[in-house]
Amino acid sequence: MASSAGLALCGRALVVRGGSRFLATTTASSDDDGGLFTYDCSTAEKKSQENKGEDGQPVEKGSDTILASTFSKSGSYFALTDDSKRLILFRTKPWQCLSVRTVVRRCTALTFTASEEKVLVADKSGDVYSFSVLEPNECGKLELGHLSMLLDVAVSPDDRYVLTADRDEKIRVSWAVAPHNIESFCLGHTDVPVVYIFQLEAPRQQLVYKQQLSFQHRVWDIAFEENRGLWVLQDCREAPLVLCRLVDGQWQPVPEDATVKKVCTQLRGHWAMLEGSAGVDEGFSSLYKATFDNMTTYLKKKEERLQQQLRKKRHKNPPPGPNGQTKKRTDDLKVIFLLYTCCMNCKFFPV
Repeated sequence: MASSAGLALCGRALVVRGGSRFLATTTASSDDDGGLFTYDCSTAEKKSQENKGEDGQPVEKGSDTILASTFSKSGSYFALTDDSKRLILFRTKPWQCLSVRTVVRRCTALTFTASEEKVLVADKSGDVYSFSVLEPNECGKLELGHLSMLLDVAVSPDDRYVLTADRDEKIRVSWAVAPHNIESFCLGHTDVPVVYIFQLEAPRQQLVYKQQLSFQHRVWDIAFEENRGLWVLQDCREAPLVLCRLVDGQWQPVPEDATVKKVCTQLRGHWAMLEGSAGVDEGFSSLYKATFDNMTTYLKKKEERLQQQLRKKRHKNPPPGPNGQTKKRTDDLKVIFLLYTCCMNCKFFPV
């Protein structure tokens, strides 16, 4: 969800999204574009009930920008959510839109279960809903919730656990069959402004840091492929995709790869759907919590109150003049003169 530009990969199927559109192609070395498929969410099926979400409240109209997308495990299905609060489900062999369903709130991430029977959708309010794949028009079901916006959702390979990461630096591991039962929490993760490579050591159940990857252009998204390749989508029209592979234990870009050239050529022909995301950082701003320095605000207001009280005190008790009591005596004489003038104008004053 971080940016309107994104990348999804499963087997030989590759999807690049930008704005309201996505382009689906294959990483096969053939130059044949017969497998090219494009879709625009702004032309998605409109339904009479689309003006209301699943909570019965009116759905705020959005820009149709794709917020998140993913393949199922086998690559047979593809799903996306957009800024208009819709979940769109596709069959990929061949490509076909199966359903357009509304969601309660704008979504930040989604994933298929390993069995490919459900799509789990995480939204900005911290809730996770499940939608049936086998019944593509069935409404969603609330599964679990956090107190903070969710950034990602995943499932274990055996569908036993649902993992959810939120903006409060914690990851929750819940039972899939009973999400209210929490297996464990993973606490303390922080921001990382670059791409890091970690290796999972299963016997020790630890993630071990291996390498940091740096690129010349801003990275929009990354995706692993089955044969240990890493695809990187970046903000560069001439080279929008970079393929990295392991060479002597280190990840390195693959130079002059025919598959990369073919897909990059296709993306350059559809660059308009990506250039709207170039140089735009608004997609990241909502991922960071707003911080408030209450003490500074309190001290500033306290100082303003003290200054106001001091000004009132000075106005009520003006300071003495340069000759000590001269100013006070002058004020007293003015009062006496005014009293005398009033009395002179009064008919009861004896002349």
